[in-house]
Amino acid sequence: MSPEDRQRIDAFLEHLTFEKRCSVHTVTNYRRDLAALVDYCERAGHEGWRELTSHDIRAFAAAAHRKGLSPRSIQRRLSAVRSFFRYLIREKVLKRNPAADVSAPKAGKRLPGTLDFDQMARLLELPGDEPLTIRDRAMLELLYSSGLRLAELVALDLHDVDASDATVTVTGKGARTRIVPVGRRALEALAEWRRTRVRMAGQEEHALFVSRRGTRLAPRSVQERIVHWAKRQGMDRSVYPHLFRHSFASHLLESSGDLRAVQEL
Repeated sequence: MSPEDRQRIDAFLEHLTFEKRCSVHTVTNYRRDLAALVDYCERAGHEGWRELTSHDIRAFAAAAHRKGLSPRSIQRRLSAVRSFFRYLIREKVLKRNPAADVSAPKAGKRLPGTLDFDQMARLLELPGDEPLTIRDRAMLELLYSSGLRLAELVALDLHDVDASDATVTVTGKGARTRIVPVGRRALEALAEWRRTRVRMAGQEEHALFVSRRGTRLAPRSVQERIVHWAKRQGMDRSVYPHLFRHSFASHLLESSGDLRAVQEL
């Protein structure tokens, strides 16, 4: 890399500092990322910026990936390179940006969080026999037992649970209906809740889970109750409704090893 082309990096960093008013942290990151590009160019035998093509920039990103740099870091590095080349085009050094259409490797999706068997068992052991505790115990048991989404849970009506068949009819995304099994502990908790519910809701209310006012429970209320019980049970992590669904799938897969069956459920 020629001294003149190296100096263009210094000029670009000054442009960021004094014209763009970028922070010291940002300028430092740009300096490091462009230094990596210079190092790559020298090892590849490139003598100046005008020689670089999109193929070279892709090779630069691939080399970083092979060294273990994360997709997010490579994306940041390419962003710095694109900005530098845009500056060179403005300064009439380049006519095109060789990094314009180059993207970083896609970041792997984070696996959803789950509770292990012991954590879930502790969370479901709700102490007390107050009406709201009985209701909450039935809700949490059903969320875990059948892998329901929050919206599916609050939409359930009394007739959706078939205790004799140990199933629940659920209306999910896209108004699709599915029938899923309900575990023994959830059925027991639901039976206790049904006996309590008659004192809280009128005959005209068909919702399975109701508030203390006797009306259908809102999703936000379920979220708040789960947070409440997670704190009461000494959980040292964030707990939310969808965590029950993830844990249901994870535990079922661990015990059965049948991925296709878990997907169907």
